[in-house]
Amino acid sequence: MTQAFGSEGITVKRVREQGLNLVANNPENQSRHLFREGGNIQALAARALGAPTRVIGLTWIDEHQSIMVRSDAGVLEPRDLKGMRFALPAYARSRGESIARGMALHGIKSALALGGLTLDDVKLIEIPAPPVERASPAGMRRLWLGLEWLAAGKVDAVYVKGAAAAESAARLHLEVGLDLDAFPSRLARVNNGTPRPIVVHQHMIDHHPDLVECFLEQSLRAADWAANNPLELKPIIAQETLADVDAVERTYKNNFHRSLHPDLAEERIEMLRIQAQFLWLHGFLESPVDVEKWICSAPLRTVLARHKARSRVLDR
Repeated sequence: MTQAFGSEGITVKRVREQGLNLVANNPENQSRHLFREGGNIQALAARALGAPTRVIGLTWIDEHQSIMVRSDAGVLEPRDLKGMRFALPAYARSRGESIARGMALHGIKSALALGGLTLDDVKLIEIPAPPVERASPAGMRRLWLGLEWLAAGKVDAVYVKGAAAAESAARLHLEVGLDLDAFPSRLARVNNGTPRPIVVHQHMIDHHPDLVECFLEQSLRAADWAANNPLELKPIIAQETLADVDAVERTYKNNFHRSLHPDLAEERIEMLRIQAQFLWLHGFLESPVDVEKWICSAPLRTVLARHKARSRVLDR
């Protein structure tokens, strides 16, 4: 990515390095040159506030979504969750920044649905919201504060996702009670990171469509590389998730390295609709988000056509 944009004299920096507030009260504070592939809660919250962003692609990666329990609970069936006390992080500074709460609530709801249960069948125990801070290994451990409550016996179960959460759980001698990644339907795993929207400011589409296409081309190129280089990919995932390689080995499954290509298939769009509806229904958005109007498919269609044409030439 840096090399491709560097040839145009453009410096590439990460969003978190820029300190951008993606749910700012003034949506125009969104960077006009923003490209963001990340969790959908903040992206949806910003759009709900009127941010002039568009979704130009959706990616998917199974990243260890599970319900953690103490070691004496054993492996559970979804129906066994009835009556349990689940940790639910409190709201953060704003509803749109309450990522831990949003992830936990949707994860719990999805796990219960697998057993024909609803949120009314369990007790939600509110715990403190994790602090809003720059990403760090220590910060990731604080994100999963519910695990400390679980180890102390204050709750019976905690929803987690990702390698860093698995590391924290192992440190506290907690175990996976219900592995959401093991269920065939991806609907059981719709959450903040599934699917991940690639979001760009409308300004870029209007004034720099070539750069939007360049970004997507590089994303496809990186996904092609990842599909063929799983061993080299894992240290990169570890760095991005602030976990160690062993944790990535244990938690990233389902041939995740083969499904990193961005697309706008109807299945992924529908899963984004489900997430948007969930966040609106449970009070995380200031207004409903029309997912169809949020999506701009033209750049990806153009890039995919070029990508396929090149592949046919190489196969000859």
